Amino acid sequence: MAQTPSNMLALGTIAPGFKLLNVVDNNYVSLKNLKGEKATVILFICNHCPFVKHLNAAISKTAKMYVSRGVNFIAISSNDVKNYPLDAPELMKELVKNEDFIFPYLYDKDQEVAKAYDAACTPDFYVFNKKLTLEYRGQFDDSRPGNNIPSTGKDLIAAIDAILNNRAVNPDQKPSIGCNIKWLN
Repeated sequence: MAQTPSNMLALGTIAPGFKLLNVVDNNYVSLKNLKGEKATVILFICNHCPFVKHLNAAISKTAKMYVSRGVNFIAISSNDVKNYPLDAPELMKELVKNEDFIFPYLYDKDQEVAKAYDAACTPDFYVFNKKLTLEYRGQFDDSRPGNNIPSTGKDLIAAIDAILNNRAVNPDQKPSIGCNIKWLN
């Protein structure tokens, strides 16, 4: 299983805007419409990656902890679905239901959004404050498939909690590790 780290977009970056297909309702949505009142978590995931599968339940649980506190989660899949058909939009919609995701799962068909965020792997996590300024990018936690470390989301949760409590987010951030984004040829 290949292990690709995050590129670690520069802290302080303003979230690039986008308008993408929400596979749940087949409507196009924008970052402007989806951003959270206090924070926005953008995560690049896909259906087939074992690193993502390993975290899906914990990601779903974490999003539910914060939605009532003004934090919105937005999942994006940017993989080449021609060569990786398990990541196709109709199967993305099934994943939302199966994992009880309460957040939108968007399809980045031309991969422009992944490029704008300098996303490298799935999963790749970004946390923006209410002004959409990047305060965290990196791993969910230290758990990986097969390493027997429970998935708690401690790194992501610490960043969200810091933002919600008007504290500085720890700048010592570990890159996420996962499957590389499957780029179009």
